[in-house]
Amino acid sequence: MKIWIEAFRLRTLPLSLACIGMGGFLAASQSKFSGMIFFLCCCTTIFLQVLSNLANDYGDTVNGADHGQRQGPLRAVQSGAISQGKMKVAILIFILLSLISGTTLLYTAFGFELKPFLFFLGLGLLSIVAAIAYTVGKKPYGYMGLGDLSVLIFFGLVGVMGSQYLFTKEFSVPLILPALSCGFFSIAVLNINNIRDIDSDRSAGKFSIPVRIGRIKATRYHWVLLMSGIFCSVIYVVINYKSPVQFLFLLSIPLLVINGRSVAKLPSEKLDPLLRQMALSTLLFVLLFGIGSLFG
Repeated sequence: MKIWIEAFRLRTLPLSLACIGMGGFLAASQSKFSGMIFFLCCCTTIFLQVLSNLANDYGDTVNGADHGQRQGPLRAVQSGAISQGKMKVAILIFILLSLISGTTLLYTAFGFELKPFLFFLGLGLLSIVAAIAYTVGKKPYGYMGLGDLSVLIFFGLVGVMGSQYLFTKEFSVPLILPALSCGFFSIAVLNINNIRDIDSDRSAGKFSIPVRIGRIKATRYHWVLLMSGIFCSVIYVVINYKSPVQFLFLLSIPLLVINGRSVAKLPSEKLDPLLRQMALSTLLFVLLFGIGSLFG
């Protein structure tokens, strides 16, 4: 059980829950929050995140990105702790759990309204495909440097605006801004991971953004992601300004600065703790943003 829990990579869950939390806070600020929808959103995103982690464990081992020279923690399939066959079964189980939870969520939100139900079902199926195809298959898109774009779409736009729509049944263009904030911070987590693995990824033919542009430019790119995340939320608050309390999320800036400086200074083998720090910083940012939205 301990091996499987490690394979689930529970430290990644705060990041996946952050986008759902942002969507929930935005809905609550409009007095359209539902505890059941929020619970099912959390369950679905947790299942999808674990599915992605298991598929990544399997895919990176099969495609050679996880090997003895890699700087990060040892993966389950790579180490032989979990066989490829058992990992495939686990992936299928979490596909099923994601489908059950997601379908229940859509029925709770839309009932028998067919058009929105089918639209979000399509998004859900696309999310499952994206979670698997990132590192699994003959041409995984994560090996082509498209992981950042995928994270922006699913951890940002789809995660935030999609969950917000499930509560409110309404779409508003300015909501793109806080959705982008979550997306940029989520990419920052991926960027730390890719900077850490830059040498092993290059040798395995995994052309992530840091592999393509090099460590120095990847560090600058990291700062751009952090600043862009804050900038988008500042613009959103300015557009919807009611009270200074709405700027409460700015209290998270020192943590982001610490993260950016550490990424720039620390050697690759010491970057791993920054993944969790960035994920938790993102979750704190969302909590502060949400509190500011509710009480501002």
